[in-house]
Amino acid sequence: MKWSGHDFEHFLAPLFETHGFKASVTQGSGDYGADLILKNRRKKYVVQAKCYSSNIGIAAVQQAVGAVNFYNANGAMVVTNRYFTKQAEKLAKANNVKLINRTELSDMICKYHRQRKRQLLEVEN
Repeated sequence: MKWSGHDFEHFLAPLFETHGFKASVTQGSGDYGADLILKNRRKKYVVQAKCYSSNIGIAAVQQAVGAVNFYNANGAMVVTNRYFTKQAEKLAKANNVKLINRTELSDMICKYHRQRKRQLLEVEN
């Protein structure tokens, strides 16, 4: 199944909610570099989501950095189903952007499924 970017963004929202965030997907085109907005008790983060067939370069990091001030966020993340180029990693480090690659995303998915399973078991009991 080939996912659209919008499908991927809607897939990510509940994963971030499992990690304690309130997640909202932005409007799509014209989103000023943020595909999701994450909020927890004290902070707000912008997320650039990339569901690609190749590794992610600096453009995604640049988009996330650009969205921070527009959305008055405390920080930025880029999430992908792939990995990041060395240049993207270097730019992210210089701008304090958290990168979540395929491996970390897989861990988030596993945590989501474990939590959902616990919730279902609680409902049954």
